[in-house]
Amino acid sequence: MSSSVYMEELDAFTYRDRVAGGAPVLIPAGSIEQHGPHMPLSVDVLLSRKMAGTVAEATGCLVAAPIVYGYKSQQRSGGGNHLTGSTGLDAATVIAIARTQVLELARHGVRQVAFVNGHYENYQFLYEGADLAIRELRHDGITDMKVLLLSYWDFVDDAAIAELYPDGFPGWDLEHGGVLETSLMLLLHPDLVDMTRVADIPPAQLPSYDVLPARPEITPPSGCLSSGAAATAEKGQILLDRASAGMVAAIRGEFGM
Repeated sequence: MSSSVYMEELDAFTYRDRVAGGAPVLIPAGSIEQHGPHMPLSVDVLLSRKMAGTVAEATGCLVAAPIVYGYKSQQRSGGGNHLTGSTGLDAATVIAIARTQVLELARHGVRQVAFVNGHYENYQFLYEGADLAIRELRHDGITDMKVLLLSYWDFVDDAAIAELYPDGFPGWDLEHGGVLETSLMLLLHPDLVDMTRVADIPPAQLPSYDVLPARPEITPPSGCLSSGAAATAEKGQILLDRASAGMVAAIRGEFGM
């Protein structure tokens, strides 16, 4: 019997037995989105999957195959969907994917699900999909489904932020391609990071509103909204430890583990 926490690495019979034993399922939610010249388009997928795996190993959860494409990149949090490589889904599609995944897991017998979100723009649409699924399940007589929505950066506490950003924290929306993601990638996927290509820039100066269609000139040429030059694998370890510990606590508390 495989000991992997990743659903797609299990045979169907092992998966069935673990679900029958009450294992919650974590769904990583990422995107295909530019992350500057120094990191790949798959950063959000890679990090959400690894975060979910770390949490699963500590809790006995399983990890579903990740949502690879996410909601459209926004200029004030991801550089914008006008940038080549960023491949965004419409809101209705993200909602439908989240809804369908919850319904399918419920059909398997799963009753505790958590989305582990790694793409800032996904959150509200994952929420809507989960809400619609729970309503539908209740109409079918299934009233014990519970869904959590976790964005891993929300579990990085103020003490960690002060340690990681001694010169000031730009805010999570401007951390696209910055210290957080670059440090985690240096820790978890160092072969996919080229620090010689990091754009060492000040935090982007963006308006406090959105404009449609996008104005390409307000996005920094690198696509990053802050610099990843100060990123290190050691900072990545701090981020992984704090974020995963917070998510483990939330899952144990909400799922009664």
